[in-house]
Amino acid sequence: MVTFHRKKNLQYYEISAKSNYNFEKPFLYLARKLAGDVNLHFVESPALAPPEVQIDLIAQQQHELELANAAAQPLPPDDDDAFET
Repeated sequence: MVTFHRKKNLQYYEISAKSNYNFEKPFLYLARKLAGDVNLHFVESPALAPPEVQIDLIAQQQHELELANAAAQPLPPDDDDAFET
């Protein structure tokens, strides 16, 4: 059992990052203290629509062709011998 916070008169919250249990409580406490407003509360962020993406199929095909050409190029000769001491 955690009792340090009681002895030192500190605010304490049981939280879990894994399950998001009470994760906002310490931040809300800190915001209330900094603002000096005990009635301060967080509001939920609005659900935003995902951004619409325009895909240029011709440019995509050109990039795929350039990638295939680059992958087909032979590798330069192995020059690891130059680094041996």
